[in-house]
Amino acid sequence: MSTTAVKILVVDDEPPIRKLLRVGLTAEGYAMVEAGNAEQAVALVSSEKPDLILLDLGLPDMSGHDLLERWRSELVELPIVILSSRTDETGIVRALELGADDYLTKPFGMRELAARIRVALRHRLQQHGERPIFQTGDLSVDLVKRIVRVADKEIKLSPREYDILRVLVQHAGKVITHQHILKQVWGGVADVQYLRVYVRQLRQKIEAMPDQPQYILTETGVGYRLREPEL
Repeated sequence: MSTTAVKILVVDDEPPIRKLLRVGLTAEGYAMVEAGNAEQAVALVSSEKPDLILLDLGLPDMSGHDLLERWRSELVELPIVILSSRTDETGIVRALELGADDYLTKPFGMRELAARIRVALRHRLQQHGERPIFQTGDLSVDLVKRIVRVADKEIKLSPREYDILRVLVQHAGKVITHQHILKQVWGGVADVQYLRVYVRQLRQKIEAMPDQPQYILTETGVGYRLREPEL
């Protein structure tokens, strides 16, 4: 294992899951450290300085939500991807609102997990030097000039539509909850249905097939995810 490999901290109380991840992550070229509870995880963040955390919500000594909230309150800025057998939307939304970068429900495929890890790591790098022009597929957004193009054709957006797209661009590849978008665009006073109407209008303008979107993807009951940028 290279000493420069990206180091991932896995926090999960199930040894079989940790073993599965150890095999899969090592095969993907990552280094891995592991914790079976929150206390061990807190210590390892300080001693091992991982690059990313995979966090299970069901820990024996502290809920994953509480641990996540603690880390974010202590300004731990590492990307955190939630791994959980819980599929309730409330728990997922809460984790995202507390600062998780993404989530996967168990069981999950190793290829999908590896892809989510790459996006989370890339997104954190972008946050420290946001690029003025976002590009994915035929869609480009100039965040300085506020110009949106699809296949070199300029698209006219309303101020609300642009503000929604801007929020998604700033977090491309990451799930953004309905409430986060409402807070950023409307100050939190609008209804989710109102947001859905604007997203529908936005898709009509930037998607080749609005009913089968390739850019603005729906995370059912949670929010939206903009397709990650191209390198």
